[in-house]
Amino acid sequence: MRRFLKDAGVHAEITPDGFTEGGWVLSIGGAEQSHVDLARPEEIFYEYLRRIGNVVDLVAPAGEPVTAVHLGAGALTLARYVAATRPGSAQVAVELERELPAFVLEALPLPAGADVRIVVDDARAALPHVAAPGTVDLVVLDVFTGRDDPGHLTEPSFYAEAAGLLAPHGVMAVNVGDDPGLAFFAAQARAARAVFADVWCLADQRLLTGRYPGNLILVGGRRPLPRSWAEHFAAAGPHPAGVLDGLGLEELLGRL
Repeated sequence: MRRFLKDAGVHAEITPDGFTEGGWVLSIGGAEQSHVDLARPEEIFYEYLRRIGNVVDLVAPAGEPVTAVHLGAGALTLARYVAATRPGSAQVAVELERELPAFVLEALPLPAGADVRIVVDDARAALPHVAAPGTVDLVVLDVFTGRDDPGHLTEPSFYAEAAGLLAPHGVMAVNVGDDPGLAFFAAQARAARAVFADVWCLADQRLLTGRYPGNLILVGGRRPLPRSWAEHFAAAGPHPAGVLDGLGLEELLGRL
């Protein structure tokens, strides 16, 4: 399937992944954006999203519903994972490109019973309307795209607004794609550290050298994250799994 997204001025395509029956890839402007396995929504193909899925697994045990806000919808891969592994979860997905959600859901319907409300809006503008303050278990930010990253989503004040949605035990996970040197990642880590009580980093171990491009995940909590999480993240992968707690992240930032 192919559709022209007027606001973005590019085409979106959904094509078979060529590897698995029921696996599909969403591409926008020729660049792969999301992978969905309709037959097995609990399976996550992209490494960075699998790491965020590992965060979900610690926020609440399997089978226990959560409240989640996704800033950046894509093909709703993570929302599908939450719905499949934690039935009864209440979720909101915010997407700026108004034609994308309908295109995705026409080709790749959500699992039966999934409670996912779609909001077409800017991620920051939507925050006051997606959930009551202090009620959300998980906020996921997955909008950064490189040189065109929206500046108003990179500021400590934005992170503070997002943190205001979280319940005391809640966490925010941020996907940061960056080039060698990790300058943008370092800026986002410092912005998050200015707001959250504790910020960790999950990534391929090789990315933590700063010599390679890729996706790193920041995990911020309103209170210190449990020390037991480090062992879980290291074991859960994908491997080689790099896990930096608050102190480890501080040391990394000192080298960048």
